[in-house]
Amino acid sequence: MASVIVTNGKQEGDYYPLGHRTNVVGRDEALPIQILDNMVSRKHLQIRFDASTNKYLAFDMKSRNGVHINNRKVEGEVALWDGDVILIGLTSLLFTDKDFQDKKSALEHYKKAGERMRVTAYGPRDFDPSPVGPGETGQPIPRL
Repeated sequence: MASVIVTNGKQEGDYYPLGHRTNVVGRDEALPIQILDNMVSRKHLQIRFDASTNKYLAFDMKSRNGVHINNRKVEGEVALWDGDVILIGLTSLLFTDKDFQDKKSALEHYKKAGERMRVTAYGPRDFDPSPVGPGETGQPIPRL
């Protein structure tokens, strides 16, 4: 089975086992996966298990702010893969094809996944912090 883990905001660390059923994610308090984020629609995202393909599929339920998976806007139904990051409103969810015994084991998995996904940052002397104009990117500066 699979799970989603909330990776930021007030609910960071919460995890939800998905089972082999259809799950609706949103702000509505009647939902099994309620996300407390004003940018999330009442019924924002549907995640369902497709037994014929043995995959979990995500679908935007005509939410106001859309659904993004790995920084790409969802159009139609999209298959989820272990490690996918789902953004709804201002809340990120980590999809994993693993199931956990308890919150502690889910948090340990989240911490390990977070370390693998962490972007390498420039050190304070390696990056030019000057303002960047439209279409430009900050450039590393040579070490002295």
